[in-house]
Amino acid sequence: MQRVLVAALAAVDALVAAAAGLVAVLAPFTIVWIAVFGDTNAWGALWPATTRVWQLGHLVPVRIDATDHAATLGIPDAGSAFWLSVAPLLFAAFTLFFAARSGRRAVQSGAPLIAVPTGIVVFALVATGVQLTSDNPVAITAAWQAILLPSAVYAVGAVAGAIKAGWNDGDGGVIDRIQDVVDSWGPAWRDVPTLIARGTSVVIVGLVCASAVLFTILVALGGGEVVTLFERTHADVVGATTLTLAQLAYLPTMLGWGVSWIAGPGFALGTDTAISPSGTSLGVVPGIPVLGILPEGGSGWFLLVALVPVALGALAGWIARRSYAEDWSYDGEGHEHYGPRVAIAVGIAVFSGAVAALIAAVSAGSMGPGRLADVGADAGPVALAVGLEALLGAAILLLTPMRRPLAWADVAEDDSNEVAAGT
Repeated sequence: MQRVLVAALAAVDALVAAAAGLVAVLAPFTIVWIAVFGDTNAWGALWPATTRVWQLGHLVPVRIDATDHAATLGIPDAGSAFWLSVAPLLFAAFTLFFAARSGRRAVQSGAPLIAVPTGIVVFALVATGVQLTSDNPVAITAAWQAILLPSAVYAVGAVAGAIKAGWNDGDGGVIDRIQDVVDSWGPAWRDVPTLIARGTSVVIVGLVCASAVLFTILVALGGGEVVTLFERTHADVVGATTLTLAQLAYLPTMLGWGVSWIAGPGFALGTDTAISPSGTSLGVVPGIPVLGILPEGGSGWFLLVALVPVALGALAGWIARRSYAEDWSYDGEGHEHYGPRVAIAVGIAVFSGAVAALIAAVSAGSMGPGRLADVGADAGPVALAVGLEALLGAAILLLTPMRRPLAWADVAEDDSNEVAAGT
């Protein structure tokens, strides 16, 4: 009975995660529709539009094909069909949060091998239902992507939450057995995986926070241009509110671009464009208000921003060094353990680069026809830059010699001298 209850709770978690994301799109869509058209019976139009936004937010590419309506809308034939794949990552982040919480609760319930798969299957069933009930001849998605990609987002969150909770508190199963194997490596190596994970978290969270600070500064400096672009849209209150909500949905995506900029490679906002610390080369920028914060030129001082990942790597190395130094920095003969510390530094660099590459990949794609088919950062250069910068910082702190402790023989000799002096 307990296992049935655990599975039921996991299923409810998955349903709530999917429903909350869908309602977050459907509610403003309904309000806008009623305000503009005054029609409360428009489910046939609202639901397909809602599902496409929700799917796009879960990394599902959407094919926009308005060829049959191009003449009516005044759209050139060349711009009537294109891919839209730059995701509003706020929806994916929302799902990851719910899924991670469900994975953590699954471990606490004592039956993660039942709860986690149940939640993933239920979320996949919801994604399947969403796809089957949202036929849209203008906005088209591949059925397998519409089912697999949202389910994968939920699965990543649930598994990550379960692993973190199991590693910290034990799960009575697979993770405990892995920890037993790690503990058998000996005192010099058994903390290495934990310190790599901790250091990677420091680098990635620090990069995202630095990107948020950068975004805030740019908004403060370019607020006037943003307001000007808002005014040029000639939108009423409903339109301006809708545009603001859409830009908020893309805030995590833009933070991903900021991570790429801070790392050095930068990102593109169209074919043959580049926005990086070393310089900015832009053509015609879409009239989206938030894009008014983009710097129009470069400066040599901007290159100093590359020190941020190095500093974060150094912070990660310092935290790992302190944790490692508390226990087993030396062997029995007083020699420093360099092998584990090298492994920690390299591990932080490799995993930080991999996560940064993932951030770059999910925040890139196509935003429209023509030159807008290439938007975002290249994952490879971002991974290489973040990895090398984090490695440099972590290695400086981890590989410098630690304070050499007194050998046991010296301690014993000092103790005997103190005893002799006392007598």
